Amino acid sequence: MTADPRPAPAGASEQLLDPAPVRALSSLFDDGLAEVRDGDVLPPLWHWAALARWTSSSRIGTDGHPVRDDDGPAAGLPRRMFAGGEVQLRAPLRVGTTVRRENEVLAVNEKNGRSGAFVVVTTETRLFADGETPALVERQDIVYRPAAEVRAPDTQLAQGGPPVGSPLRRENEGWAFDSDPSLLMRFSAATANAHRIHYDWPYAAAVEGYPGLVVHGPLMTMSLAEAVRLDFADRPVRLRHRNVAPLFCGQPAYISCTRTGSESVALAMQSGPRDRPTTHTTLAVDFIEP
Repeated sequence: MTADPRPAPAGASEQLLDPAPVRALSSLFDDGLAEVRDGDVLPPLWHWAALARWTSSSRIGTDGHPVRDDDGPAAGLPRRMFAGGEVQLRAPLRVGTTVRRENEVLAVNEKNGRSGAFVVVTTETRLFADGETPALVERQDIVYRPAAEVRAPDTQLAQGGPPVGSPLRRENEGWAFDSDPSLLMRFSAATANAHRIHYDWPYAAAVEGYPGLVVHGPLMTMSLAEAVRLDFADRPVRLRHRNVAPLFCGQPAYISCTRTGSESVALAMQSGPRDRPTTHTTLAVDFIEP
């Protein structure tokens, strides 16, 4: 494993916590909570929609992501995956207000795994609502992998299934999560995510080797955070998330929640048999500073 010794300088900009994609996200989850309005406190992780940035069409690559100009270790690795991270919520962010945003690349690490060499790029984002103390600090890990072998598509997954309505519904002690192509398209639009694996099934299968459309990692993580918002009155102060395995459109999943302390819980989105589940995404939530 090697680390890039040249940390990227922080880039700063001012951005509006845009109400339009926030309202779009509220409609997408359709979870019975009041629609978010200007001045309301932004729900945890919803800054991924409120601060989404659209790239000029001339800068979009074949996969739908912005073209990368870097010549570092990740340059020859075309497949990009949102692997996880941590979000610290230190003060409220309010819809419709302007924040100062600082971004920085913390590390670029080369690694080897069962599927070969890959690169993990770790970034940090700081959002300032007022003053010099950040209201939100986020670390994200993005994994870059080599091109995949093409696999035969799963025609059932390719169809994506019938419309599911609200993606979250109460089931026993937890929540069920369902997806359809319209849900993935709407989430892509709300978060300015043009990666073709989420809406272009022939590309997802023939180029990136997936059996069907891929559910967004951020959508799975936000669904876990929504389950917390629905089940707990307290507001989280820290969320640590990890994407473990892809979930495909139309593939039923369920969310389980376990208390790990008096002021902390752990959630997982899983599929398959309950006694031998496949874990797709995990979320650890602290309601007070650990």
